[in-house]
Amino acid sequence: MKIGEGGQAAAEAQSRYGADEPDVKLARRTRQAPKNVALFESRSTQRKVFRIKGFAADRSPIAREVGCHAGCPRAVLRTGRSQEDGGGLRAHKEGREVRTFGTMTRELLRLADWLGEERVTHVAMESTGVYWKPVYNLLEDQGIELMVVNAQHIKTVPGRKTDVKDSEWIADLLRHGLLRASFIPNRGQRELRELVRYRRTLINERADVVRRIQTVLEGANIKLGDVASDVMGVSGRAMLWALAEGREDPAELAQLARTSLRRKSAELQLALEGSVSTHQRAMLRRQLRHVEFLEQEIQELNVEIEERMRPFDAGIELIDGIWGLGRRSAEAILAETGIDMSRWPSDRHLTSWAKICPGNNESAGKRRSGWTGNGNPWLRSSLVEAAWGVSRKPNSYFGALYRRLATRRGKKRAIVAVARALLVAIYHMLKDGTQYQDLGPEHFDCIDREAVVRRSVRRLERLGYQVTVERLSA
Repeated sequence: MKIGEGGQAAAEAQSRYGADEPDVKLARRTRQAPKNVALFESRSTQRKVFRIKGFAADRSPIAREVGCHAGCPRAVLRTGRSQEDGGGLRAHKEGREVRTFGTMTRELLRLADWLGEERVTHVAMESTGVYWKPVYNLLEDQGIELMVVNAQHIKTVPGRKTDVKDSEWIADLLRHGLLRASFIPNRGQRELRELVRYRRTLINERADVVRRIQTVLEGANIKLGDVASDVMGVSGRAMLWALAEGREDPAELAQLARTSLRRKSAELQLALEGSVSTHQRAMLRRQLRHVEFLEQEIQELNVEIEERMRPFDAGIELIDGIWGLGRRSAEAILAETGIDMSRWPSDRHLTSWAKICPGNNESAGKRRSGWTGNGNPWLRSSLVEAAWGVSRKPNSYFGALYRRLATRRGKKRAIVAVARALLVAIYHMLKDGTQYQDLGPEHFDCIDREAVVRRSVRRLERLGYQVTVERLSA
């Protein structure tokens, strides 16, 4: 966690934002003493740092800072109280406590017990890699409000970073309501995410193995990929297994072709003439077995994902109604966003969270790069892959949008814009429960007909034509 000075920054934030009022309201609404704790875990030293701030049962404010380091046997505790003065609260003393917790499950359970004894109600932690997940999973069922915060949102002054100061700064920001929690779905959807992402990883790994098979074939001067559109199809796989078993007669191998590939028997015989060594046959056998293993794993994942996606069947059916999108794309998108769109106030919030819209970078009246930023790579890749599919449909809104932008901004920027439009459409379909209706390729021309007419007339006049425009009667 990137954190700076706790005391002075907290005082400035308190005077600027009026930070004590939310804590007073929270204390009045709860019977127990509400307390906030900020948690930090360092990847290199396995350090966890905590700071607790809250109110005692008698509503007199108490501030505690708790920090710990793995292997440190000492614990330091200092406490302080604030007094009510007029219409507000004024803190005049603070304390700090240092404790050590390991990263094993037993140590994390000790951490949970300690937080329960201190009646902690809020925990904030930095989203550093996957190191927040064990703590989050254990504290999720403890009745504590958890916040996983983007580290970029809480950066501190460079040169003043320590783990204790990190935790202090997060606790101050949490107490004053200046932290924005990241979207963390429930445990069921998190498990679904892992399954869908793992399936995507296996699919990519299978593609890598197929490319390695192509490399081995090129080394043996076997040009099967020049004739067969899919080397790992039924015909191609039968020929590859025959080559791996030592059969080298091109005519005999060509007879293994099925369906339409039989018509290319002469080309197949030429493509299958090569020199396959013993080493290359062994490599082919290993790679073909690897492909079959991956395909079996992917099939088992498909069955489990389909079972877990039953609550999302209504959303999958709506997304599947968009031309160019299938069930697998719908599963990948819903596993990341969920089916409840109420967590995002508008489609702009959703596209901003997914980092699929242009960013804002303006200074001194000048706009700089509109880089979208680093968002959810799994959702982004699924949307871009789906955008390539929907943009190829002729006479469609997405196709018109892609062609309109590709000529001016390039294909890559155009496909990101199509991905954003696709996510906006999915947002409204899931939120309103409506079917997708294509706006048509004339949508952009209908927005401002007069501008289209003026551009067309100027273009014809530059070519040397005199144009008279007259509107047809309805």
